[in-house]
Amino acid sequence: MEIGPINPIALSLAASLSNGQPAAQLSEKREIIQAVRAINGAEVFGQNQELTFAFDRDTRRPVVKVVDRNTGEVLMQVPTEDVLRMARQLAKT
Repeated sequence: MEIGPINPIALSLAASLSNGQPAAQLSEKREIIQAVRAINGAEVFGQNQELTFAFDRDTRRPVVKVVDRNTGEVLMQVPTEDVLRMARQLAKT
């Protein structure tokens, strides 16, 4: 997350902080938010790219992306959409 405007991914993580989770999980999420902010503040991926971190709604797996700040295009994602799709299919069976 960048230091200026708050990234939507940060908002979703922050919103989940108040969902009655144990203190250890809250602390871990805060640390993740701070780490992403530090990485983006240092422009590790360049001025026009940022790191985002979120949890996939269906699989509840963490998803890390490098996104173009100007276009919103996802340049890299771990795990890939294909892997998430397979995980969703496995969860349905």
